[in-house]
Amino acid sequence: MNEELLRDGGDLVRKMPSSLASERALLGSVLIDPASINEILSVIGADDFYVSEHKQIFLAMRELFDASREIDPVTLIDTLVHKGVYEKSGGEDYIRSLVEATPSAMNIQDYARIIKEESTRRRIIAACAEVSDMTFGEQEEVTHVLDYAQSQFTEIAQGRDSRSFRHIRDVLRNVLENLHQLADDKDAAQGTPTGFSGVDRLLVGMGEADLILIGARPGMGKTSFALNIATNVAFSTKKTVCIFSLEMSAEQLVSRMISSEAMVDSYSLRSGQLSQEDWKSIADSAARLSSTNLLIDDTAGITVTAMKSKLRRVENLGLVVIDYLQLMESERRSDSRAIEVGDISRGLKLMAKDLRVPVICCAQLSRGPESRTDKRPQLSDLRDSGSIEQDADVVMFLYRDEYYKPDRSPDEQEGNVAEVIVQKNRHGSTGNVKMGWIGTYTKFRTIDTTREES
Repeated sequence: MNEELLRDGGDLVRKMPSSLASERALLGSVLIDPASINEILSVIGADDFYVSEHKQIFLAMRELFDASREIDPVTLIDTLVHKGVYEKSGGEDYIRSLVEATPSAMNIQDYARIIKEESTRRRIIAACAEVSDMTFGEQEEVTHVLDYAQSQFTEIAQGRDSRSFRHIRDVLRNVLENLHQLADDKDAAQGTPTGFSGVDRLLVGMGEADLILIGARPGMGKTSFALNIATNVAFSTKKTVCIFSLEMSAEQLVSRMISSEAMVDSYSLRSGQLSQEDWKSIADSAARLSSTNLLIDDTAGITVTAMKSKLRRVENLGLVVIDYLQLMESERRSDSRAIEVGDISRGLKLMAKDLRVPVICCAQLSRGPESRTDKRPQLSDLRDSGSIEQDADVVMFLYRDEYYKPDRSPDEQEGNVAEVIVQKNRHGSTGNVKMGWIGTYTKFRTIDTTREES
């Protein structure tokens, strides 16, 4: 129903998109065949109806369905009267007219699709109007207006609605469906696996929308650890993994990946002193890496807004890796770098929530560990801002004892052991995980006595 109307003065007025016939037919279909409501609950919600009375009728139907009660004109009218939608014994004629105007329930999915399309059109119109008001107001920075516009259209495209509250019954439905899925498939409880069994047992995988911080002193291996996780996720999930490298060029980053995957000495890669066997391993690893969807951006000093703008255009996104936080630029200039870093960390958490993927961010630590007898990092060692600790869902530190004992012989360093210290885990337990560190290949491996890493 998109016809244009003329006011008395001749001004053109447009009616909001809607399909009243489809709304009536869908409600009538549920009254004819109550079980058919199960076919459309994942497609539309009450807010997709244009007519407020239809919205209330649909909500009453949902209430009866969730309570496992029969949906018929009598029970529906009784529910609507108790909810205050109709006066006592009122509304019977309209409810019965819904049934009489609907030939059958066979086309209920088509009715739902039409209603959803019209609802989406109204959301697009509302989003455009809101962005237009923000632009004309000239109170917001252009970058913020663009970011907001992109986020609104991304949510519309993905069928999400940030403007409305969600009724607990809708959330409960999702939770119960997840519980049934977990009961049938225990692996469904896992978030995105890091590829390191010891770490995954602590974290139960990386959760959707988690901001995961990897902190370490310079040279401890945080970039290598993040890259190892990135390649593991790219290989195992087949999803797109985006890496923002603010310190190294894309070529340097890929060289490290080749060293780790091919098990070729990183020095040999830099110097070009490669054996025939090295070349074969490099070719095999390059072919494997080429088959993944690893995307690299080495823009220096990038902002969170610029990251979000690029990531929203990425299809099938599974993980974001940022190396590293202190090299990012803040949208808001301040004399205090701690305030700027705090803005960045909050922005990264909101980005993870908005994109609904884990975001791994490397971070430098202060010199605090150097002055302690036990040099293992602590949360207070996070550099520049305490808000990093508050915003992150998971904080992991890397520690290698040999880092502080450079005089060890090469034989002693062959068995280098690293620790992944999980000091904050919003979703579970904390603890230490022993890892093997092969410095010549910039590669981490889980030391696991119960199972071997493949």
